[in-house]
Amino acid sequence: MTSRAKTSLLPLADSDLWPDELRRSLSDKLFTIAFGAIQWPWLLRSLSGGKKADKARLMADLSLAPDALPNLGSWKADTGYLSLIVERIAASRPRTVVELGTGASSLVTGAALAKHGGGQLISFDQHAGFVDATREWLSEHGINADLRAAPLVAAPGDWPGVWYDIDALPDQVDLLLIDGPPWTIHPYVRGAAETLFDRLPVGGVVMLDDGARPGERVVAQRWRRRWPNFRFELVNRGTKGTLIGQRLS
Repeated sequence: MTSRAKTSLLPLADSDLWPDELRRSLSDKLFTIAFGAIQWPWLLRSLSGGKKADKARLMADLSLAPDALPNLGSWKADTGYLSLIVERIAASRPRTVVELGTGASSLVTGAALAKHGGGQLISFDQHAGFVDATREWLSEHGINADLRAAPLVAAPGDWPGVWYDIDALPDQVDLLLIDGPPWTIHPYVRGAAETLFDRLPVGGVVMLDDGARPGERVVAQRWRRRWPNFRFELVNRGTKGTLIGQRLS
């Protein structure tokens, strides 16, 4: 299965991918359930994935077939987030883009890079089968990307849950896209992406999907305190919002 297929409201299950030595505490489970109740309005709004006309314009702009991305919505990226990615790539022509959470955004990012300068996309996801299927999907559309299955390991620092076991990366990452892991692991799970912020040069950009959700708003507050050399802004385009941070110094 890839992001071109219809999907359920909740993301793919991850419990069987957790290392044996890591166990979710009862408090973390209850905390995540409570956040699920709070986030229902955002989850329901995400079902649409955006307007069909917006998706059609996006596909045409990238010279992709109209049916290259037949289904959006649920846990997949929406047209708002995808269009922001394309605009950023067109404006800054990044040489290296790192993506956390493979899927529809991989197709769009890869196509945008091919159109605007030919930079490299490196994408990580914990589901190996999903990564393989997505790689094949992109290949069908002539898009080359470095898609990697990343096992889950203990989250770094004071962030909860688990995190990607990310292997070798270039010293410089011009654009960092964050659309994983899913909130069902923990509402603050994506906060650990800050471990890659030092790789961004001055002017480099980080984009966090689902930025309007309560969990991501807490993550944004922490990032603002910890990274005063970044300017963060919540852009409410699409159904879920995108937090955009740019390195200033």
